[in-house]
Amino acid sequence: MIDYTLPLDRLPDPLPIEPLTRPFDVTITPPGSKSITCRAYILAALAEGESQIIRPLRADDTDTLLKALCTLGAEARWEGDNVHINGVGGRFPRGGRVNLGDGGAPTRFMIAAACLAAEPVIVDASPRMRLRPIAEGIDMLRQLGAKIEYVDDDGRLPVRVVPSETFVGGEIDYRATVSSQFVSAVLLIATFLERGATFILHDEITSSRYVSLTESVVSQWGVVVTDQCYAESDGKRVSEPRSPELKIGPSDLRAREYAIEPDASSAAYWMVAVVILPHAKLYLPGMCRSSLQPDIEIVGVLDDLGVDVHEIESGFGIRAPQRLRRAIDVDAASMPDASIALAVVAYKSDKASRLTGLDTLRVKETDRIAALANELRRIGCTIETTDDSIAIDPSTRHDKPVVIETYNDHRMAMAFAVLGLARPGISIKNPACVSKSYPTFWKDFAKLYQ
Repeated sequence: MIDYTLPLDRLPDPLPIEPLTRPFDVTITPPGSKSITCRAYILAALAEGESQIIRPLRADDTDTLLKALCTLGAEARWEGDNVHINGVGGRFPRGGRVNLGDGGAPTRFMIAAACLAAEPVIVDASPRMRLRPIAEGIDMLRQLGAKIEYVDDDGRLPVRVVPSETFVGGEIDYRATVSSQFVSAVLLIATFLERGATFILHDEITSSRYVSLTESVVSQWGVVVTDQCYAESDGKRVSEPRSPELKIGPSDLRAREYAIEPDASSAAYWMVAVVILPHAKLYLPGMCRSSLQPDIEIVGVLDDLGVDVHEIESGFGIRAPQRLRRAIDVDAASMPDASIALAVVAYKSDKASRLTGLDTLRVKETDRIAALANELRRIGCTIETTDDSIAIDPSTRHDKPVVIETYNDHRMAMAFAVLGLARPGISIKNPACVSKSYPTFWKDFAKLYQ
């Protein structure tokens, strides 16, 4: 039996996944939300006074972001699972060089935050992040008066952010972007600008659920967000625009105590584990359908597949049917990370499945559409892809041994590890890559065998 509880640097590489011979009945508490932790760190670092962030995610992306914020002058101290952050009152006193590793959101958020530093800041990241686009975000910040220079290649990291007296805010003409992270980055710092920030929307916001999440977090910190992007029907947003404007005005942001809810993206893999192992049962504390995290929408997909997801004792209880009712045909634009988990479910279906709305996956930690296609083909599936979709026909699947290439992508590792519970012969290359968002993934994985 493989000891999945070993430290990440001591796990076998590749890591064999032992299929389960019986259904599990376990409780797993996912770590704190990566998306919410990153947003809370930016706000706490810029707020006036000392904030306490309760149960934030401890992982590569969030740790590097917090370190970068402290480089510029914020202060952080840990007490158990919680962190106290002493903010700078809207302006960082120092500059310096910061490296955000593989973190997409941390990098883009940090570029915006660096515009509020009193000294020049060079923002850099990993070789993969240097290939990912940032020009649209830079253009937004320049519209607000920021002075940002490309160090090497235009449109790519690293960048040099220089203090600017003209960085006072104003209006941004928004056109469709490759990522919602650019909009979120501006919303996180807008309240510290003399004129705030107003988006004049000429196109629908990319991955708008993530922008809604940012609006919610900012509002919980006491900032007023004027969102006139959507009409409302029975209290719910609908797609028809009412007035194309999104605005945050200047205000004083005070320190506060802020609790981080469990990560819906990480929880998705355990939900999938239940689906592919008939009669398995799972309890996920702290989860709820009303979460604003986009990947919580996987629950609705599982409902349609006949999976019993019920809220009990402030969490999810999950049981799966003996067989899936149907194949998956889902527009996953609002839950792009969960789509990786859904691809595993598609492998176990008796019919072909199709996931659409995946254009943002092309510019993630890897080209996730290409990565999924490569590895699903290696385990026998017939795959067709477009720029924003993947069709999975599992009728040609086989059980031959295969080492799954993870492309240094934490979600690829977690998805195919879960598949290995039901399909023999799977090993995971570079299993330590889960440190990006879920360092304790393998320890939780071990619980399934107890």
